[in-house]
Amino acid sequence: MSPLPPGDAEPPGSDNSGGAIAAADELGLRYDVTRHGPVRSLEEAAAARGIEPRQVVKTMVVRVSEGDHRFVLVPGDREIAWPKLRALLGVNRLSMPSADAAYDVTGFVRGTITPLGSRTPLPVIADASLEGTISIGGGAHGVALTVDAAELVAALDATVADVTEIG
Repeated sequence: MSPLPPGDAEPPGSDNSGGAIAAADELGLRYDVTRHGPVRSLEEAAAARGIEPRQVVKTMVVRVSEGDHRFVLVPGDREIAWPKLRALLGVNRLSMPSADAAYDVTGFVRGTITPLGSRTPLPVIADASLEGTISIGGGAHGVALTVDAAELVAALDATVADVTEIG
């Protein structure tokens, strides 16, 4: 494992926005890049990006088993419904990896994780409520890509399923 520095420090090279943008280009996605300062809430992130909170999409890394992870795309106003996700994956147990483990798998620190340009390509599950214009993390704090949900889901060959509930 690659240990992360204590506190709010990030490892060297933690701005992976170039990799995320290059991955979006490689997938042929149409996107706009938004760069903004630090935000402390979903509402602040949405305001900085000029969208509604439900349009801010969180990319969660879920551990299915040792060496088996998934990305789950969750609208900002929702949270993972664990029973639904377990049923979809046909498992009795899921967990969230530690910050170190998530970094090792994706190459992104928490708060910057995106399926675009991940160190390890992972299967993607997109909640069925994703639609229209959305904003997804861009690989660095304060960087986001605004994309069409359907285009992103298609480009990532994501499994679309009802896996969230109102948060």
